[in-house]
Amino acid sequence: MTIHSEHPFLEPEANRDPVRRLRGRLEAPVTLWTSGDEKARAGLTVSSIMVAAGPEGRIIGLIDPDSDLMDQLQETGRGVVQLLHHEHHQLADVFAGQVPAPGGQFAQASWTTSEWGPVLDSVTSWAGVRLESVEERGWSNLVTVVLEHAVIGEESDPLIHRRGRYVHPPRPSQ
Repeated sequence: MTIHSEHPFLEPEANRDPVRRLRGRLEAPVTLWTSGDEKARAGLTVSSIMVAAGPEGRIIGLIDPDSDLMDQLQETGRGVVQLLHHEHHQLADVFAGQVPAPGGQFAQASWTTSEWGPVLDSVTSWAGVRLESVEERGWSNLVTVVLEHAVIGEESDPLIHRRGRYVHPPRPSQ
């Protein structure tokens, strides 16, 4: 048996998608987008986001067009964007569909229902948002939401994604 230093099923370098390779080298904050109420709710882990300042702040995200979240956002017109901490890495995997979720995604944590949708009890920063537009872009929907409400807390240990895994950023000296 031979032990290889690379993944045994990794595409040869010449065949790898340069867009995915470039995106993977960008550190990205991991957020959880949720929408709905106690009767019908959906969520999705999203790391492709931007925040645009202005008289009405906006959050722009790339959302899977086939996701339950996309359906719920379009049905309700409202949602929650929450910043995850490193302690939430398993929950991020649950909402990304990477690991099993016995009892469903929302059974894996404690939630509070807001007028915008479910808020994870253990997050310190989140935004209540209103859907403004959805445009098809590549294999994703470019979703723009207007920030209607924000709770801003300390993010001492944010969940960061880079090159297919979660990383701990260096902490600033105190």
